[in-house]
Amino acid sequence: MSIYKKLLAALPLLLGTGVASIAQDVRTDVQHYDISLTLNDKTDKINGVTGITVRFNENTAELLLDLVGRSTKDTGMAVSAVTEGKVKVPFRQNDRQLRLSIHANKGETHTYQIIYSGIPKNGLIISHNMFGKRTFFTDNWPDRAHYWLPCIDHPSDKAAVDITVTAPDHYSVVANGLKTAEVQLAGKLKRTHYKETVVLPTKVFAVGVADFAIDHPGDVDGIPVYSYVFPENKERGFKDYAIAVEVLRFFIDRLGPFAYKKLANVQSRTMFGGMENAGAIFYEEESVGLKSLESLVAHEIAHQWFGDAVTETSWEHVWLSEGFATYMTNVYMEQKYGVDTLHAGLRADRKRVVAFAARRQTPVVDTSRQGGYMQLLNANSYQKGGWVLHMLRRQVGDSLFWKGVRAYFADYDGRNANTEDFKKEMEKASGQDLGAFFQQWLYTPGVPVLSVHKGTEPNTVVVEQQQEHLFTFPLEYRVEGSTALQRITIKDRVTVLPVSAGKQVQIDPEVNLLFSGAL
Repeated sequence: MSIYKKLLAALPLLLGTGVASIAQDVRTDVQHYDISLTLNDKTDKINGVTGITVRFNENTAELLLDLVGRSTKDTGMAVSAVTEGKVKVPFRQNDRQLRLSIHANKGETHTYQIIYSGIPKNGLIISHNMFGKRTFFTDNWPDRAHYWLPCIDHPSDKAAVDITVTAPDHYSVVANGLKTAEVQLAGKLKRTHYKETVVLPTKVFAVGVADFAIDHPGDVDGIPVYSYVFPENKERGFKDYAIAVEVLRFFIDRLGPFAYKKLANVQSRTMFGGMENAGAIFYEEESVGLKSLESLVAHEIAHQWFGDAVTETSWEHVWLSEGFATYMTNVYMEQKYGVDTLHAGLRADRKRVVAFAARRQTPVVDTSRQGGYMQLLNANSYQKGGWVLHMLRRQVGDSLFWKGVRAYFADYDGRNANTEDFKKEMEKASGQDLGAFFQQWLYTPGVPVLSVHKGTEPNTVVVEQQQEHLFTFPLEYRVEGSTALQRITIKDRVTVLPVSAGKQVQIDPEVNLLFSGAL
């Protein structure tokens, strides 16, 4: 996803919604969700029927599902019945969870149907768009799907999904997967069904219901690309969103096959600048006409590989999603507009990382959960994660870097991965031991803080690490009057560079090092 000021302003509200840590349940593995929602224009109350097919990894007498219950403010989901086939299943519900009393043996697969209703407090946002039209949009990241859906709301549990929406017939519906049916019903209602056979984490489940204008700007390798925009933005929106065809082509060529059977780009009411729902990306409603829309589209489409097809095992590894999308955006801009654009993007990202490190000393792989999962949407996960990939690319070389990235995607497509998994893939591709590199840049807080000044000895320049913990890194520099790029390994507190008398030294001229300091 992409962060904009709108999200930053919403953080205090989100932190007060009661979202708590949801743990992975290794006893169960959801195979499939069959979600049916009924929406209307008279009230924000929804009616849901969700079938959940679960494979059990242990003998189990209780199935624990995430679902926010009813509150005193009349929001939340109230479950009225649970069945397995025609048999009623006893259940208990509290304000955060649904507990089913079951009998399941290791290796068995069971399907439970849950009937519920209520007004979602979060996750499924029912509101009005900038033109005053009523809209319905899911906004699930990181673990807000369980405000409207009984589920295992953890990125490690991926499942296929069918989504059926019954709503007034003036709406169009977009969701994950391919649309397989659209049926007119009595009472000016319409039932729309989407089917996604690729397994997804709940964070990228998508349902969008609004009055849309719809365009089909092209196909890429048989993948249809669609634009869904509000009718009032039709002319500009279709033109702007059509860039997705070019972006999708680039990433397929660079990274490997697209995992899904369609790509929809949707103007929406998401709280993020963009939300990378699998095959159905939601963009903020102000995105039409946005000067930076091309980079936003590139960021969200890159997520279809990293975050969606390959999903982090848990939230502390979110850089595998956001850092990748950040750097792949820079790579896309580099190939289209040249290396100067890459350098400009890296410099801007470096400023954000340095500013963040001055405020908070936490590593990229952050298990502290300071302030909840939303606080992981920071310059460490995005810009520093992207910078780590750039430095890794320079360390192992261009061809081996892309070999490793493509192998990582191919090996973990449809699965979950953590930072160690990625490291092993890059070590295999490069033939290098990358343990120290990963430890330093991903598990250690901060960045090198460098002071570069004239030495006390004649014809010398001193490079001094000023931060407490010493880093080891290659430092590139160029001496005034020479085009040659020189490199030295920095590992000590103080390193002395010999230079010709009176010559200035340019540090990191090719923008390949993440550091701070006045030069």
